[in-house]
This record gives sequence, C-alpha cells and structure tokens, in this order.
Amino acid sequence: MRASYLLPVALLGATALTPASAAEVFNRIATFPVVQNLPKDADQADETVSEIISATEDGNLLVYTDSPREQLGLVDITDPKAPKAGGVIALDGEPTSVKVLGNFAFAAVNTSESYEKPGGHLAVIDIAAKKVVSKCELGGQPDSIATSPDKAFLAIVLENERDEDKNDGAIPQLPSGNLSIVPLKNGEADCSGFKVVDLAGIAETAPEDAEPEFVDVNAANEAVVTLQENNHIAIVDLASGKVTANFSAGAVTLENVDTKKDKIISLTGTVENALREPDAVKWLDDTRFVTANEGDWKGGSRGFTVFTKDGKVDFEAGATFEHEIVRIGHYPDKRNKKGAEVEGMEVGTFGSDSLIFVGSERASVVGIYKDNGAGNAPVLLQIVPGGGVGPEGLLAIPSRNLFVTASETDLREDGGAGSMVTIFQRAEGEPAYPALVSADKDGKPQPWGAISGTVADASEPGKLYAVSDSAYANGTIFTIDATKTPAVITDAVAVTRDGEPSTGLDLEGIALASNGGFWLASEGNPENKEEAKRTNSQLIRASAKGEVEEIVELPAELKDQATRYGFEGVTVTGAGADETVWIAVQREWKDDEKGFAKILVYKPASKTWGAVLYPLDKTEDGWVGLSEVTASGDDLIFIERDNLIGDAAKLKKLTRVSLKGVTPGALGGKDLPVLKKEDAKDLLPLLKAAHGYVLDKIESFAVDADGQAFAITDNDGVDDASGETQFLRLGKL
Repeated sequence: MRASYLLPVALLGATALTPASAAEVFNRIATFPVVQNLPKDADQADETVSEIISATEDGNLLVYTDSPREQLGLVDITDPKAPKAGGVIALDGEPTSVKVLGNFAFAAVNTSESYEKPGGHLAVIDIAAKKVVSKCELGGQPDSIATSPDKAFLAIVLENERDEDKNDGAIPQLPSGNLSIVPLKNGEADCSGFKVVDLAGIAETAPEDAEPEFVDVNAANEAVVTLQENNHIAIVDLASGKVTANFSAGAVTLENVDTKKDKIISLTGTVENALREPDAVKWLDDTRFVTANEGDWKGGSRGFTVFTKDGKVDFEAGATFEHEIVRIGHYPDKRNKKGAEVEGMEVGTFGSDSLIFVGSERASVVGIYKDNGAGNAPVLLQIVPGGGVGPEGLLAIPSRNLFVTASETDLREDGGAGSMVTIFQRAEGEPAYPALVSADKDGKPQPWGAISGTVADASEPGKLYAVSDSAYANGTIFTIDATKTPAVITDAVAVTRDGEPSTGLDLEGIALASNGGFWLASEGNPENKEEAKRTNSQLIRASAKGEVEEIVELPAELKDQATRYGFEGVTVTGAGADETVWIAVQREWKDDEKGFAKILVYKPASKTWGAVLYPLDKTEDGWVGLSEVTASGDDLIFIERDNLIGDAAKLKKLTRVSLKGVTPGALGGKDLPVLKKEDAKDLLPLLKAAHGYVLDKIESFAVDADGQAFAITDNDGVDDASGETQFLRLGKL
C-alpha cells in the first residue's frame, strides 16, 4: 500500500472529477486555543492542556480533559467554524479520560499518592450544572474509559502505571492494573455493581504486573484492552467480567526507517522484531480492531495493526505511514527511537465509508484511512495537520461530518504554541494540506523540512530551489515543482565540501549566481561558542550540484559587530563584473541603531563590501526582523515579520524597496544610507486562512519566470513545533 508522491486521489483533490462525483475530504475549519477557556482570575501563563476529548450526543459541545489544572474544559461548537469557550468544571484530581453519555460526563480521575499507592475514582458530572454529582472509588490509577454502544456499561482501565525512573522503568512494578466495569442504569453509574477483571497472569512479559493502557467496547459488549508494556491484548466479556481471549501483540521488523538521532533523516535503517506495544485501540466491527503501536518500554513499531479478535493479524502498516510522514516534511528526527510515535486512534463511519484516524504524536499529524473490510488493506486517503503540537485525543463526529483533535502540548512558556482543539469538516472539495510533498527517489520519499530560503529558476516557470537550515546536520538544496498542487520536491542535493556533506551550516538564503550555481547564506551564531563550526555568518558560492566552490568570510569590522541574528536571506542583481550580492541581516547588530537592520552588499568581481540600512517596524511585543530578500526588477522585496505566533502575531508582510538611486555606504561608516520601503503584501490573512494557529516563521519568498510569487513557512524541523509547512501561492504582485 506504499503510495507514490501523488498519494491517493483524495489527497491531491479530485480536480478531474465532475462535481457530482467529487471526492469528500477533511479540511480544517477552526482552531480553539484552550487557554481561552480559562477563567479571567486564573493564571493565564500556567500550563493548560486538552488531552482526551469527547462530545455530547448532538455533537454541539466538546468536553476535554485538562490534567494539570484538574478540570474538564468545554467548547461550544454549535457553529463548528466559530468554536466558543464553554468554561471549565473543577475536579478532585487529574482527569485521564472522559466520555459523555446523555446529560452526564464520566471522567476517570487520578488521585494517586505515589506509584506504590495508586488511587482514583470515576467522577459523574452533570454537564449543564457543571458539577460532580457522584463518585465511584476505583481503588487504583485510571487511564482510559469507554462506554458500551448499548449504554449498559462503562469499562475503565486501571493502569497503575510504572515509575519510569525506577530501575530504568523496568517492570514488574506492583501493584498490577486491571479492567473495572461499572454498570449503567438509566444513564447513571451504578457503583454498587462495580466489578474488577484481573488481567494479571496472562501476558508473557511481566505477567504479575498487568499494565493496561486503553479500552474500547464493541456492539457485542466485548471490551478490547491493550496491555502496553506487556505487549499483550485481552478481550473481556463485560456482562460476565471474564477474559474470553488474550494474545501477544507481537512484533514487526521495519525496513528503510531512520534509526539514529543525528539530525539526518536517513531511510536506510532496519529495526528487527520491534514489539508493537499498542496504546490506543478501536473496534472496526464486532470481529476486528485496530491498534496504535506507540511503544513505551521496549518497543513501538511506528504504525498500526488490524487484528481479528482471535489474535490474527489482518493488516500490518509497518513503516508505510511513517514514510508518508517523511514525504510531507513532518518526520521528527530529534526523537526517533519510536519514530513518528503513533499513539491516538479513532474510527467512524462517514456516509458509506468506514474510516480509521491514526494520530502521530511526535509528527503532529493524523492519517485518514478507508477500511475496506476483512482481508483487505486500508487505503490512505489523506493526512491532515494535527492542529497543535502532540495530538492525542481524536474524535469522530459522523453525524455532523466533523473530526476533532486535542493537542496536549503547551509550549507557551518558551514562545511556542499552546494546547488547542482543532476542528475538521468533511465535504466535497480538495484537501488544503499538505501544501508541499516530496517525490520518491530510489523507491523512498525524499526527506525534507525546515525550508528557510527560496529562489526561482531564471527561465522555467514554477521551478524553485530551496534550502533547509540547521535543524538538520547537513545543508541541502531542494528543487520544487510549484506547477503541481501540492507543490512537489523533485530532487534534493546535499551541499558538499571536498566530496563530503558540509556540516555546521545554517542555510537561511539561496540565490542564483550570475555564472551558474548558487549563492548561499549561512546565518551563524557568534554568541554560541559551543557551535564552533557555525559561529560566523558566511556567504557561500556553490555549484549547481551543491559543491562548495568558495566561502566568503566577513571582514573583521563586520565579524566584530555580528550577533546571533545573522544572515536571513540573499539575492543577486546584475551579472558579470556588475554582479551584486545583497544579504539581509535579520536584526540590529552591535553597531546598528535600534530599529535598523543592515543589508550587506558584496561585489564578487572586486571582493568589496558595502551596506545600507533597513528600517524595521516597531512592535509592542516580541521583536521584528527580516526573513528573506528577493530581487524583482529594479526592486528588492523583503519578508518582515515579528517572532510571534497565533493570536499574538501582528506582523507578517512583504515590503518593497526601489534600488534606483541607492548607493551602498562603506563599512564602518556612521551614516549608512537608509532604504525607503513600502508595504507590498500583508501575509497575515493568508496565514490565518489555513484555520490553524498563525505560524511564526514565514521565511521564504521567490518570484518565478512568469512573475508568480510564492512564500513558504519554516517548520523548525518538527522540533517543539507542529511541523506544519504552508506553501503560499501569491500570484503576481
């Protein structure tokens, strides 16, 4: 089921189909930052998350768990395109899971004193009144909760999780976990009928310490339970409380995967017999279920598996989903022991299609597959961005053609994205994401990410060249075909020196050299002495094959004034003896007046330097700097932006500077010429049009041979970021 870069028709849009048969796809329609749900008197800076999510039966109200704040959060999606804060419900402990049934939300609440003394209860919450109306003590630390389709039972996994710092996290670590069953009568929990199903003694791995993780219930009132660290699966009859089947989750050998944490995505490794160690599990029908093989202790097979309830493997995804994550630029190399870490799972029937939603926590995406029944491989329809960072809660609402993610990671303290709830709607049309993918090379997708600078081919419309920054160990030049939708990376060439990949580069700009090849700008960071190989900003001339032919070091008077906000773009005007290289410095250097950034000017023929000053806009929060410079006729076009994301972002724009009459000043001069800029295009509306949070780093801009303009965001190599890349088609400016 490996796809080419074109992927299934639904992913690229059914442009060749008639309107009557147009494909239905999921597109993001709204994003709700959960910090908006906090009371005004709450500390807005403290961590707040959305982890597991449920909805009322009419699909108009979402309920999510916020463990750090010991509360449930509510989101009104009566209008799914305009979600509204619904407030919070305080709990006596940390909610780990929640299910809504009728007028009540049933929350599994952790109140453990320690790993050795786990505790917790089932909280029954009147949603309208926003209060807990009853509790069932569970006698252990709960994790997952599910309701039976006939509304007769609640099934609750008590994990009694291990201490990962004790004995290197090895199990057994008692007490053991179990499955608890609570009958429901007239929609209310009947605590007197509470029943415990002992799951100890059934697994081959640490049988005395069952570590159940997730539970789901089918129409026959059978619960499927994953025992993640034990790499085991159990089937339990809820009416009798008996384990009717149990079996190992097994192992998978993975080929052509990245196995080293070295800032290089290399699909050349092999993982022998990776234990699946499944996390989330969902029934597909009464005889088959699908697992998300996250791994936790010793394993993780990076994909998902369809099992029959007698333990037979009906389908194994292997590394195929991970390869598609590489293709769309979302592979998280920094933490790749478990690869893309498939954790979340959801199923739902939309029209006549039975769909499987596979969530990758580390890649921050969700793959949407069509289930084709027993004995047939599911087909990948599309991949959607997870919304925020680390989507864990996945929720299908077929009655409203909606799909919802809850991303738990809150990075606001470090200037990153906060936790958020994201809403997708299924409708006829074309998928808006991904906007950039890679073609196969040698039978595998070409890895990419952190696009940080772009230039257009001089003669071929729609052909672009781009570079990646220090998110990866080796600099790379990508060739992009922008005539296709999504745009396609057709080739990737390593920047080499003396025949070896050139390390220590932080490429932030690329331009066409007038005699062939490229000029590359490496940002540098003289303030970080540990990064000795890239301490200084550098101008590099490379061949069309990426071979470094010359490194132009800064003159001493520039090196002495440089800061960590170095080169962010490069462009060329003129040719031959008149060739002029213009380099955008991101922010003020030591000798610059506040609010003015240098634009350096280098003449290769005479090897001389000059400079002009660019006046930066002011901002109340964060800072403002330059991210790109591109020559267009007699003008230079700059990307000027603040360093803020989401609702805080106020400045992301293109500006234009005429070069007529501009004469660069000498280095060290006190009165460098100041450029006169005018606004060319506000990019904020385009970034907001994706209905996610506004991305910070709009870093690439190019104008092709037909005058079509393109801008691309930098996804930070999926490091403390969602990994989302927006490829903006701006038309003719």
